[in-house]
Order: sequence, then structure tokens, then C-alpha cells
Amino acid sequence: MDFAALQSQQHLEVRQRITFMVNRYEIWAGGQRVALAQQKRMAFKEQVTLYADEQRTLPLFGFKARSVVDLGATYDVTTADGNPIGWFRKDFGQSLLRTTWHIGQPGLGECSGQERSMPVAILRRVLDSFPWPYHFDFSTADGRPVMSVERRLGLRDHYDVTVHDPAIDRRLVCAMAVGLDALQAR
Repeated sequence: MDFAALQSQQHLEVRQRITFMVNRYEIWAGGQRVALAQQKRMAFKEQVTLYADEQRTLPLFGFKARSVVDLGATYDVTTADGNPIGWFRKDFGQSLLRTTWHIGQPGLGECSGQERSMPVAILRRVLDSFPWPYHFDFSTADGRPVMSVERRLGLRDHYDVTVHDPAIDRRLVCAMAVGLDALQAR
């Protein structure tokens, strides 16, 4: 699927693959796989690249932490050749009770996303070994919905992503959705 076709998608799925030394994710849109992501576990400086092919020879875009091991690190999302798409970061202070992320894109401004349910957020912290479903809603400062990410209940991580604002770059959406799983515990 080319960028224009991906950009027109309102619904995406992120599926985690079970592997030994890396976190692997598949991004699905319109019934076809559009990208594969891979994250090394226990890396000092987080970096995830999303590829077009199973052999990981055609990089599409990715995200990388600006600093080494930082609880509130900002992650830059760039094209394969390094052009900026946007960024995201976890709000460590607000995330103590209910996880909060911020995303930004030129022309869109900064948006915030937070777990919808305070009870689920608290249960996730108390009983963290259970694969709780959760729901993040991202919106602009004036409350306009931008995107939502919902984790399904199940043994393997599976996320349903809905885009509400057609202006947001779907590559930023994909990076944030993968980041929610890959970086959530940090």
C-alpha cells in the first residue's frame, strides 16, 4: 500500500508477534499488511523501524528517542531518509495515575491522549500481569478528537486504531500505536 492509500485509511490494526529477543508488530489497513515493526528489547536508546517487507530491507519510517533511557523521552518520527513527520512523548507526571501521551505534527499542533478509564488505569497498575484492555483517546487542545487506540482483551497484544482527523499523518498514528505497546511500561 502506498502512502496516499495509507493516508486515506480511517481504521488500522496493530498486532504483536511473539518472538524471543525482539518485539515485532504488524500494521494492517484495508485488509492488508502495510508495515512491519521491530524493536530490540533492553536497548539503551529506543529505536523502532517500520518496514514494507518481511525481510526488513525496505524501511518506510520509524521513531527514535532523542535521549538515552529517559522516562519522559521524546520520540521523533521520521521517514526512511530522515525527514521529520512528527513526534510523541509520554507525560511521566500525569501518567502516574492515568497514562498520558502527547503527539505533535507540523500543521496539526500538539495533541494529548489519555487512558479513557481511570478504574482500568488503576487496575493495570495493581494487577500488571493481567493483559487488561485499555482505550486511549487523543484530541487537540480545544477537544477535537484526533485518534483513538483500543487494546483488545487477549493473550497477544492487538490494537484497533481509529483516525478521527484526516489531517494527521498515518505514519505518526502507526508509530504512536506501536509506541503505546513497546514503550508503555517505561
